[in-house]
Amino acid sequence: MTEPIRPAATVVLWREGAGGPEVLMGQRGAGAAFMPSKFVFPGGGVDAEDHGQPRPGFLTDVCLRRLALLVPEDAPGPEVLVAAALRELTEETGLNLALMAGPALRFFFRAITPPGRTRRFDARFFLAHASGLDGNREDFAAASGELQHLRWLPLPEARALDLPFITEVVLAEVAALVTGGDQPGVPFFDNSTDTPQFRRIV
Repeated sequence: MTEPIRPAATVVLWREGAGGPEVLMGQRGAGAAFMPSKFVFPGGGVDAEDHGQPRPGFLTDVCLRRLALLVPEDAPGPEVLVAAALRELTEETGLNLALMAGPALRFFFRAITPPGRTRRFDARFFLAHASGLDGNREDFAAASGELQHLRWLPLPEARALDLPFITEVVLAEVAALVTGGDQPGVPFFDNSTDTPQFRRIV
């Protein structure tokens, strides 16, 4: 039986470090059902509670429009995806992203897990700068423990870790964006069928 595809959301937090841009990552437990022992960004599947607690104001109009493209009829709305992303960020890191004067999140990547995996997600990735965090960005005391070894990593160090393939691709995209590059649309690795497709959401 084909594993159902669950909507998901991930936050890639970054900051300027002494040696260049840094991202926040953690390691999944060895016993995790999905991507055990891999280093990943905080994120996870959309829960029922996210539908009742949408989080408006975090996205530009362009991001809102792009999030509504190439989606199934029952896909959660953009503000529900934001709610999931922010909830997962808080649960897995203990950090909170505040609603600032301008949009704090940028929708910059999307990927669907290929068939044959133990879990499948339609994951939307959001980029956020650490300046939008409430409190101490080094304090992970309130984290759930789902991600271990949480730390800020320089991009070259992050890319040298044991990463899922898609995380490697996401990091390359982050590196381009945080050094001033732009996107000709949001990269979308569409593995919803047995025939993978690469698209750009414009």
